[in-house]
Amino acid sequence: MTAAREKLARFYRGTEGEAVAVRLIDLAEQAVRSRKFRVSDFLDPFGMEIAETVAANFDGISVTFDGGYPGAERQRAAFVHQDFGGAPSFDVAVVRAEWPAEFARLTHRDVLGALMGLGVERDAIGDILVSSGVARVLTGAKMAEFLLTEWSSIGAARVRVEADSAEAIAPREERTKEISATVASLRADSVAAAGFGVSRSRAASDIEAEKLKLNWQPVKSAAQTVKEGDVLSMRGRGRVEVVEVRGKTKKGRIGVSLRRYL
Repeated sequence: MTAAREKLARFYRGTEGEAVAVRLIDLAEQAVRSRKFRVSDFLDPFGMEIAETVAANFDGISVTFDGGYPGAERQRAAFVHQDFGGAPSFDVAVVRAEWPAEFARLTHRDVLGALMGLGVERDAIGDILVSSGVARVLTGAKMAEFLLTEWSSIGAARVRVEADSAEAIAPREERTKEISATVASLRADSVAAAGFGVSRSRAASDIEAEKLKLNWQPVKSAAQTVKEGDVLSMRGRGRVEVVEVRGKTKKGRIGVSLRRYL
């Protein structure tokens, strides 16, 4: 076992990111041996953070990301050796599914469920962009070929599936709301309540239901503390970034600046 592998394996052992870290370490080692590049499956933001950590622990290796269009949330990571002179190929393809919008209102969850029903693993799929009567699925080139021949329905709705271009996808423009608040403490439940506009007891309940994540890892306790730069994400409510911790007010509360992504 290399020193880098041993160090990273020890760091992620027993955490939610352990399985992802192991796969990414394998790819980084392959890039070192080949002196070229290796590309991962699609990663969520937490996985991308792990990829950056992995790359930083291997000499001569850098990492870049591509999700098929600007602003993609789920992206593939390419570990690139410094001796490789070209550009890595991410092989991201777009599959478009259409259905009569007047007969079926389908959601992101419906589309993802249909793909899972075909036996497709989640990490083989990037972003899923759904609008009225249309879904665009970002995936790898080989998986795109499979979907073009095997995908014919979403639930009870029949769909017409064809290859599409990433140029048809507008860059993701995230709407944000700046929030200035005071909190009793920097506990996760307190900051989440301020950021998502819910009661502290509701935030605590969501934590117990494993709906809240801190930097894309499940919050284990309502008492877990957050700091400047952290990101809280709540299922169904979006994300809140802790932009600034300003210090205590005269009443002993803590002033915070938050940015909520709508």
